[in-house]
This record gives sequence, structure tokens and C-alpha cells, in this order.
Amino acid sequence: MMTGVDIFHVPYRGGSAPALTDLLGGQVHVGFPPLAASIEYVRAGSLRALAITTRTRSDALPDIPTVGEFVPGYEATSVYGLGGPKNMPAAIIERLNKEINAGLADPKMKARLAVFGGDELTLSPANFGRLLADETEKWAKVIKFAGIKAD
Repeated sequence: MMTGVDIFHVPYRGGSAPALTDLLGGQVHVGFPPLAASIEYVRAGSLRALAITTRTRSDALPDIPTVGEFVPGYEATSVYGLGGPKNMPAAIIERLNKEINAGLADPKMKARLAVFGGDELTLSPANFGRLLADETEKWAKVIKFAGIKAD
């Protein structure tokens, strides 16, 4: 959408493993595997990283440029969070948020995430909700542009 490049999307079942296998085996020429799944192949030299899709370069692979360095404004990241029922009591939400953020701030957890190229994102429940709303809006534009329809 941002470059006018026409890439044929090949959907895979089973997460990133089958696509990564085909990428490593030469059955496909380019892919967007998650950094956590592909970083060891990059480090071993069996997979060539062309760019990182996050806004900033990864501390785990600092020599790999971001797509945004070539396509201004480009960013695509994976965000993992915890959700609960719509009517979950505020006290439980706040306690979970406090404990999860404390765990993510632990140096051992940060170091473990860094091994896989991950970063912790400690947010309040309200800020996480805004992040999800912003991501939904961004990707809705892509879906509309691409004419993607639910089967």
C-alpha cells in the first residue's frame, strides 16, 4: 500500500513455522517471519534479514535497518497483551496490570525477551486500550485498501 509493490500473499496454517521452513528451503523468496522465530537463523547465517518492521532498529540485530528507513512511516509490530471479560472488576484489572508490569520490569525477564529480539511494553490498561484501538484503525485501512473480505 505504501510502496505500490505487488506481492502475492501465501497464507500458511500453523503459525510461522511452515512459512519459515519454506523460506529457509527456498520455496518462497521473501517472508515476514516474527523476529523471535527467525533470529537464530539470521545469527547462524542461514537466513538473510533485509529489514526489521519495527519503528526502531532491534538491539538484538542492530546492523539490520528498519523498513521505515526506506519507506517513511512504515511500522508493523507484534504486540502481546492480556485481556479479560468485559465486566471484569477494576480492582482485578489494576492488580493484574501491576503484577504483569512488575514482571516485565524484572531484569531477568528483560534479558530473556532481548535474546529473542523482544522488548517489554509496560502500559496502563487505558494506554493498552488506546494502542489496540490505534492498531485496529491502522490495519483497517490496509484491509480496506487491499479489498480483503472475510470468508
